[in-house]
Formats: sequence, C-alpha cells, structure tokens
Amino acid sequence: MLSASSGLVSKPRAGSFSLSSSRDYTKAAITSWCTKQLPIKVTRGSQKFLRHHVFSSRIPMYQRGEHNSPISAILTDDNSTMVSAEDDTENIGILSTDPGLEPFKDHFKCRTRKYVEQKTLLENYEGSLEEFSKGYLNFGFNRGEEGGIVYREWAPAAEEAQLIGDFNGWDGTNHKMERNQFGVWSIKIPDSGGIPVIPHNSRVKFRFKLGNGVWIDRIPAWIKYATVDPTRFAAPYDGVYWDPPPSERYEFKYPRPQKPHAPRIYEAHVGMSGSEPSVSSYREFADNVLPRIRANNYNTVQLMAVMEHSYYASFGYHVTNFFAVSSRSGTPEDLKYLIDKAHSLGLRVLMDVVHSHASNNVTDGLNGYDVGQCSQDSYFHTGDRGYHTLWDSRLFNYANWEVLRFLLSNLRWWLEEYKFDGFRFDGITSMLYHHHGINMTFTGNYIEYFSEATDVDAVVYLMLANCLVHNILPDATIIAEDVSGMPGLGLPVFMGGIGFDYRLAMGIPDRWMDYLKNKKDEEWSMKEISWSLTNRRYTEKCVAYAESHDQAIVGDKTMAFLLMDKEMYSGMSSLTDASPTVDRGIALHKMIHFITMAIGGEGYLNFMGNEFGHPEWIDFPREGNGWSYEKCRRQWNLVDTEHLRYKFMNEFDRAMNMLDEKFQFLASTEQIVSSTNEEDKVIVFERGDLVFVFNFHPENTYEGYKVGCDLPGKYRVALDSDAREFGGHGRVGHDADHFTSPEGIPGVPETNFNNRPNSFKVLSPAHTSVVYYRAEESEEHNNGESIKDKKTLISDLADKLEILEELVVISNEGDHNVAESKLEDPKNPKVEETEKRAQGEVVVMEKGTPDD
Repeated sequence: MLSASSGLVSKPRAGSFSLSSSRDYTKAAITSWCTKQLPIKVTRGSQKFLRHHVFSSRIPMYQRGEHNSPISAILTDDNSTMVSAEDDTENIGILSTDPGLEPFKDHFKCRTRKYVEQKTLLENYEGSLEEFSKGYLNFGFNRGEEGGIVYREWAPAAEEAQLIGDFNGWDGTNHKMERNQFGVWSIKIPDSGGIPVIPHNSRVKFRFKLGNGVWIDRIPAWIKYATVDPTRFAAPYDGVYWDPPPSERYEFKYPRPQKPHAPRIYEAHVGMSGSEPSVSSYREFADNVLPRIRANNYNTVQLMAVMEHSYYASFGYHVTNFFAVSSRSGTPEDLKYLIDKAHSLGLRVLMDVVHSHASNNVTDGLNGYDVGQCSQDSYFHTGDRGYHTLWDSRLFNYANWEVLRFLLSNLRWWLEEYKFDGFRFDGITSMLYHHHGINMTFTGNYIEYFSEATDVDAVVYLMLANCLVHNILPDATIIAEDVSGMPGLGLPVFMGGIGFDYRLAMGIPDRWMDYLKNKKDEEWSMKEISWSLTNRRYTEKCVAYAESHDQAIVGDKTMAFLLMDKEMYSGMSSLTDASPTVDRGIALHKMIHFITMAIGGEGYLNFMGNEFGHPEWIDFPREGNGWSYEKCRRQWNLVDTEHLRYKFMNEFDRAMNMLDEKFQFLASTEQIVSSTNEEDKVIVFERGDLVFVFNFHPENTYEGYKVGCDLPGKYRVALDSDAREFGGHGRVGHDADHFTSPEGIPGVPETNFNNRPNSFKVLSPAHTSVVYYRAEESEEHNNGESIKDKKTLISDLADKLEILEELVVISNEGDHNVAESKLEDPKNPKVEETEKRAQGEVVVMEKGTPDD
C-alpha cells in the first residue's frame, strides 16, 4: 500500500495578505488518499513500451489531443473547481498508451486524484496556481504600495523576530516583527524623506528567538542576493537587499528565441569557463564563451550553479539561497546581461534547478530555519526522512503548503525576473522514491516505479511544477535528470504523466565509459551499443549525451583522456603524423559523440570543453588540493591554436550540429536500426531520410558495402568523420553518387535486405561514420555537367544584360526590325527561358522589356 499521508497540508495558507485570510481549515477537510491495496503479483513491465530497441519507421510520437475524461479536462483547466475523490478517474491516458501499466491503475488514480485536489485547493484559497506562484511578491523584501519596504518571513517556531542589518547597526530593537496565526512574521519600514531606509546593496539578516530563549541570525529565505567577505576564510554569507535604481537596473533588449525543433544543449559552468585559474564572471562568459557556443551551432545553453551555494566544490548542487544568483560570478544584473546576450545570438537558456534537496549548511542556508519544529512547521521532513545520507543534505516536505509556495514561486522567479527559457531539474530520482535511489538497481520491472516506495507527494509537486511552467511559458523546455526511467515522466500531466518535456538518457555515458575502460575494440558489441542508445520509451523524449560532467571531475577522466591519455600532451600537433593512439582516439571521439547524438534521443547535450576533447579533469578549490583553482578552468587556447589537433574534434562537433540544423533528424520520429553486424563491427540506421553508417572496426575498410534504406533514388555524402577538415584521412569521395536498387518483393519486408525495400553500396573505412542524404531531382540538375561553372555563368549573364539594354533602347526608338534581329541572336534573353528560370537568374529592367 502506498504511504498514507495525514493530509495534503496542515496549514494551507500563510500570511494575512492571502485570499480569504480569515478562513482556516485542517486536514480533516481534505479527502484522504492512496488507501487501496496495490496488486501483489505483478508481471514485468511491457518491454515494448519500457525498452524499444528498433524504432519502426514513421511511429507517431504522442501529440496532445482531445481530453476524453472529466479528469483530463480538470488537469488542463486552470479555472477548474473542486472535485471529490469519487470523480471519474478511469480514463487515464497513460494506461491506454502502455497497457503494461494496467496493474497499477489504482496508483495512477490515486496520484491523479491527489494532484487534482491539491491544485483545486490552491485555486480556492490562493486564486490560482499562477497566483500562488507569485510568493516572491509577498515574502522576502518588497516595496510597499504607499512607499517603504515590507519584509515577510515564514518561521512558525520563532518566539520573537527582528530585522537587522547595516541600516540599523545590526540592532533590531527598533525593528521588531509581528507574527500572524500561520507563523508568518512581517514588518513595514516606511521611507525616510522619500528614500528607502534600507539602502540598495546593503547587508541584512533575519534574527529570531527560539523557545529556549536563544537568538539566532539567518539569511532571509527569499533573499535575492547574498555575498561573503572574500578576505575572511570560511566567512558566513550575508543577505543583501537588492533593489538597484533605474539607472543601474538591467533592461532586457532581446526577445526569447523560438523553441527549436530539438534542443542541442551546451551545458556550462560559468565560474570555471575562463582560461585563467580563477572564478569567471557572467559578463566574461557572455562575451567570450557564448559566441563559441553559437559558432558550434548549439541552440540552447544550460547553466549550472546559478543558485547561490556557499561551498563552491559542490558544483552548485548544495544550494543555500534559492532565489539568489551565485555572487561569485557577479550580480543579478550581470546574469541578466548574460541571458540577454544569449537571446541576441538566438540561444535559449535553461537553468539547472535544484529542488530535490537543500544544503545542510545551517549558517548560510534554508536549513537554518529548521530549529526542531515538526514537519508541518518546517521546510524539510524531520527525522531520517529529512536527510539524504549520501548527499549530506536536507529533503523537502513536498506536502507542506508553504514549501509548495516557496518552490513553485522559485520557478516563476527565475522565468520572469531573469527570462530563463526552461529548466533542467536535478536529482529527480531522489525525489520520486522514498529510498532516493540509494543502493537501488532499476531493472525495468514496473513494480519498482509504482509501489509504496514511490513518494507521491514529490510526484504531485513535480506535476504542479510542470503545469505551472508550461502555463507561464508554453514554449518552455523542461528536462528531468532521472536515472530510474520512471514511465510517464515525460508524458503530459493530463494523461496522468508527470509533465516533463524530456528525460536525460543517463545510461548512455555510463555504457561508453564501461567500453572505453574495460573492453578492447574487437570486443565492442554493435547490438549492445545500439540497444543502449535506443533503450527508451518511444512516447517519451530523451536528451542524449556521450559523457557527463561528473565523469570529468577529479578522480575520473574525460572521454578524450581515456582514449589518448598522456599523448594529449605530447601528440596533438598536426605538424607531425598522428600516432596510432591519437589517430584512434580522435576517430572514436567523433564517432561516439555522433552516434549518441544521431540515435540516442530527441535532443543532444554536451558539457563545456568536451566538444574539442578537453584533456584535463575538473577540480574545484577544496582542502584536498590546497584550495587551488588550477583545474577549475577551460583551456580554450588548445582549440584556438591552429596547429593542434583539438580543432578537428571541435570542427566535427560544429558540423554534426549543423547537420541537424539542416535536416532536423533529431526531431524526426522515423528511426530504424537496420543492421548491427558483429563481425563487420558496423551499425547502419536511418533517422528521418538520412542513412547513417558507423564502422567501429579498428582495421577493416569495406568497399562496396551494402546498406539498406527506405526511399529509392540517389544518395550523396552529407557528413563524413574521415574528412581531412576533421582530422581524418579523406578516404571517402564526396562527389560520388550512390544509386539505389530495389530489394525483394514490394510490401513484403522479410524478403527485403535487412528489412529495407532498397539498398545502395558505399565505401566504409575503419573507425569512420558517414551520413548519406537523398538527392532531389532539382539538386541533381543543378549539380550536373550541363551547369556551367560560376565564372562562365556570370559572363553569360553579363552578355544577356547588355543585349537587353540594347533591345530596350532600340524598342524605345521604334526600330522593331533591328529588335527582331537581335531576338534571333542565340545570346538573347528569351532563348532557353526555362533553363534561365531554373538557374534562378533575375533581370531588373528600368525602361521596360522587349515586348514593350
């Protein structure tokens, strides 16, 4: 049986400013949930839906359709009214999408009902989910309507409270706060002579007294900026009142770019993005790194470590201040400059948001508000449930009304204040299950996802979060970092899914690392590689990536480092011949990233520096390295140096992104693996109308290698990893035409070649990937021998223009006989008119035409 809750909330609202402020209610007024027994005997989840090795041609991805039940209507109706637990929840879309989930119907009914009840309560008592998410307009520091600063804080365990800071000499005697019945403390500080009493960029803190009489100081939970004294080792952070005057406030100039057909994501850490061993700034990243990202044809930037974290080496995942930008890299206005600059370049910006846990830091973070109160009076669960043992961090109580307000408002804040275009939710696996994925191996059995181990409170929060973000910004991109592969994570909420747009395909980089560390080239399995890359639910989109930023952290090696090791320091000059190690390393680096992109998902992600094979690991300043910044940087000079081979991997990264920009194969639902030949070490597949041939054999080159395809016609090379501009050997001719031959009996796949109705033959060199596209007839004509070279074409066009000018003059003078003789000239512009139009020639006449 699913874990029972004492109720959705104990104190559903907070603050006298809320709607219906005089109304109170308790858990007794809320329908209990999840009381039905789940089936004990459960068969293994349907492999058709859980794991799909070969995607059949033209499989329709899920598209939002008509709602076919009262529940589906409620799930998408922002103005819905309260529904009872007895309402119809039979027609849950995810069950029809995957019949293997039918044994868990009660689970989906339970969580769907709880989601509807929670959303309806928010609508009844807060106005709407969207209004509820504007908590930052009431909590923290805000300007009052009548002038002055209003500060509110939720701290139900406090006996007394004061606001202190630079403005009152850190003495809160004259700035005591008042408490309402929901544990919200507030104070209004009128302006003095029209000037705010608390100056912009001055330090502030929340001081409150515990039941034992002890006073403690904490950074305001909703603080927008927090800084630390850099001259003091391990100094505590201070909250900063941030309200710059109009002259200092950054104003956005560029609109958000349109949502791309598929995200090609460049994951970046601003602080370590500079070449120097120091913390790089938002403005430096904007001016120096964003142009590189755009030049490599990415369309999305994913920023790590944006939310303030007092411990730099946590990579930004131990958040202390959820509404504050990391002050190490600059101010809030500097971050706005970065995002606006990205938008000006056509780059969307996603934020790596951490709502799965919070830093255990008591002095600087939200954990400082947990002073022994019960779970319903705290941001976090109490006892063992409130701690993540592996991460040494605190875990949110997602059933608490004020926690929902805090987290949902946090999402809206980053979207509206900073113009982020979406989120990548970190650590979703920890949220979804009470065991947090610790010591858990997910085999694909559906009982692993839908049992009493599932944290339904967290699931409902994620459903609310996805609903909110998509309501505020319909074109938002929301990605889940989930290693478990929970079914429905990437389906819309109204289907009974959790609502993410994409899930990270986290098993792929682990598979590649296993191969590079533990298998010789001849031991690589083409079937296993293909299976790992296509092992996803076809109704739910994934973002694929070949290597994780985790694999670049000290103690491990990047993919390039694993492939070439010490020769990355001694053998990367292109002024000499490449050693076998370097030649193999660069070839496989290109192939691994490319096949991951081409068939691993519906989006692609690369971590900063991996596109050119950054040779060193990442090591943040910490006690173990003497607090050094030496490895906390990116060596852009390596890819910028003309004679170094790093440029080849970077150029190929740019080219494969451009291939998707041109052919949009990532967004295509037409995908099929036609051959995984273990003896030849060749994988052949189609994505969209492109045919991909990957030869992983370390030595064998195949001439006249037969590959299957869907459409008949003539195929040409679209991209070749062995091209010389990518550091290859130039063995594949790019001007060759590959004509298809029909295979077998039309309409009878088993008689075809590798189940494909057509085939053509190619040259497939060792350690090379080549992509072929189907040439259209018009392109065939334009590139044929009948077309003259550019110089001849320009010369002919000039002659025709000269003749036309003469004709205009003659016609205007009335000498029609001469005009007719000119028309008989083989160079006259009416001869071969059809060919002229085909060549796209345009002649502008100022005085008329010969017909005049």
